[in-house]
Amino acid sequence: MVQQATAARRARLGRVFGPVPTAVSGVVLLLPAGDEVSGRRPSPFFSVASVRALGRRLARVGRAEGLAVHVVHYRYRGWNGSEAHLARDAAWAADEAVRLYGDVPVCLVGRDMGARAALHAGGHEAVNSVLAIAPWLPEDDVAAPPEPVKQLVGRRVLIVHGTNDERTDPELSFRLAARAKKANREVCRFEVHSDRHRLRQHRAEVAALAEDFVMGALFGRAFSRPVRDALAAPPPLGLRMPLAAGFGGSWGR
Repeated sequence: MVQQATAARRARLGRVFGPVPTAVSGVVLLLPAGDEVSGRRPSPFFSVASVRALGRRLARVGRAEGLAVHVVHYRYRGWNGSEAHLARDAAWAADEAVRLYGDVPVCLVGRDMGARAALHAGGHEAVNSVLAIAPWLPEDDVAAPPEPVKQLVGRRVLIVHGTNDERTDPELSFRLAARAKKANREVCRFEVHSDRHRLRQHRAEVAALAEDFVMGALFGRAFSRPVRDALAAPPPLGLRMPLAAGFGGSWGR
């Protein structure tokens, strides 16, 4: 049923957050959470809800730089095995950003299953950076190919994960980051100690980290010292960097 309905559905970009920049010089594509298997169409309200606050923040801080921020509305709620619908929709969205804005850098920012989609679609030629927040990743299976990482070469990649995540295993994101780091030095990962899947306990710090990374990756703004240290540190240090309480204050510069 999922394959038969594919042609009848189209992914789309949501309206840009805030005023449309006069001249767009960078794009963030927000990839919401999804399910492992589902042929249902995602709810527009709930899709946007999971990334709305972050989208507003990034649009506000990036307005002067010409940042356009869009939510990607998927065709299906589910990843759906080898169909990888969410990853395909993320790649389509990057194509659409190029069509709308021309040759500008794109950052894929995903949550949960959307983070997996961002990592998969990170090899798109327009994408220069990927931010994966609490990524859903499959359990290791010797009968299945591992999650790909070679497409991330040449991109800056940041993964952030709560250590008490009850939905997505933080150890799996560490293992993926370790494999990606072998192919690409520009990979780092932050651990949010004691926080769970939605990262509510340290929401402000996670938002500040996302802002720091996106503005640095897209527009060359200097990264904070913790991000610089995480990118430069060898594994496992740069892949288990603690996200300290109060991140985003002047102490981090």
